[in-house]
Amino acid sequence: MNTEMITSDQLRVVIGLGKTGYSCARFLVEQGHRVMVVDSRQSPPYLPQLQQDFPELPIKLGVFDSNLLKQASELIVSPGIALTEPAIADAIAAGVPVVGDIELFARALEDTPVIAITGSNGKSTVTTLVGEMAAVAGIKVAVGGNIGRPVLELLTEKADLYVLELSSFQLETTYSLKPAVACILNISPDHMDRYADLSAYHKAKQRIFRGAQSVVFNRQDALTQPLVPSSVPQVSFGLNEPDLKHFGCRQSNNTVQLSYGLDEWLDSQQLLIKGSHNQANVLAALAIGHQLHWSKPSMLTAIKQFKGLPHRCEWVAEHNQVTFINDTKATNVGAAKASIEGLGEQLTGKIILLAGGDGKGADFSELKPAIAKYVKCLLTFGCDGERLAAEVAGAAEQQSVTGLSEAILQAVNYAKPGDLVLLAPACASFDMFTNFEQRGEVFKQIVMRFIDAQ
Repeated sequence: MNTEMITSDQLRVVIGLGKTGYSCARFLVEQGHRVMVVDSRQSPPYLPQLQQDFPELPIKLGVFDSNLLKQASELIVSPGIALTEPAIADAIAAGVPVVGDIELFARALEDTPVIAITGSNGKSTVTTLVGEMAAVAGIKVAVGGNIGRPVLELLTEKADLYVLELSSFQLETTYSLKPAVACILNISPDHMDRYADLSAYHKAKQRIFRGAQSVVFNRQDALTQPLVPSSVPQVSFGLNEPDLKHFGCRQSNNTVQLSYGLDEWLDSQQLLIKGSHNQANVLAALAIGHQLHWSKPSMLTAIKQFKGLPHRCEWVAEHNQVTFINDTKATNVGAAKASIEGLGEQLTGKIILLAGGDGKGADFSELKPAIAKYVKCLLTFGCDGERLAAEVAGAAEQQSVTGLSEAILQAVNYAKPGDLVLLAPACASFDMFTNFEQRGEVFKQIVMRFIDAQ
């Protein structure tokens, strides 16, 4: 293709041909825009589908062409691609606007309210739970974004409410979203291979509050404090005792009561999802629903029947009084720490922790206190397994293993009745697996094979 011949006034260039990029290209074509798709890979995953559905659509594969991108009237960048990519940065410097799929979605909205949820950990659980709460309340709801279906596909459902999980990458390119409720669950270091520092990551997350009509935040995490005018309605959640008109935990009759101010709403023992971190997730969901004036009975009905999501503190099996938990979705230090602490404080025994993979530049030393308190043995694997072990050295007994099969075999040797074998890697999976889901499935398969062989 001769890029010199492309006129610039109405060309929209979609960068990245994964699930999100395909959805953007499809949406823009259906809206009548002139579109081109580029991808640095020679065989991006959605190339065959795009060619089949839109055979006339121009596609350019290989190294990004800076001159081409500068000719665009707008770049639509997939969340997996950094805005610091040289050709993209050059286009931005030349004044080309850059947006993402959430911005396209926001522009297409009319008056339908949106709940927007982000955080380093727990956002898929909370997003799904809020969607189920809305359904029980009789609201026609569509759930998506960084979870499940691409957000632009939700527009076809004509829902009365959208519940969106948003990543920091998506928020970087979003300007027009005005959520009915915006929530940051927590912020801990993640994607430090993409952000210069925690401050840059925090700044991206805080974008969710722009234009929000009300906000929910974690009062035990200062980084979630909303940078919004005091006139915007705010409600907090936390695992400590709440002030009036906020959500938290109260001790009563030797159990934890999820409470709104002085009112005890739900005994934590009635939750199907376990761990204090999941109590925080439920409190966040309650706070979101409360901001929209959903009825307490309908919210509690949904919560009591919520079984959680696959690969998030998922119970796999119990064998010889040893429990096996799959938390492969703990792909960063904060998530792994929450998993260790949330499960460890409820155990009679100790945790045998399986961790490692691609650390994305994280500081593993933040895991050391939790490991020292709750972990009997740390079994490490993957490309950053040795670094992880070194940064938490002395917190617990350690052993380096080649992969999940050896890790599970050694974990069983260490485990005693009352202990828990936990896969909470604190790392991405891409050094050894296609994605975190495959890592979790392999873990479950090996555990069950081991148990069946006994």
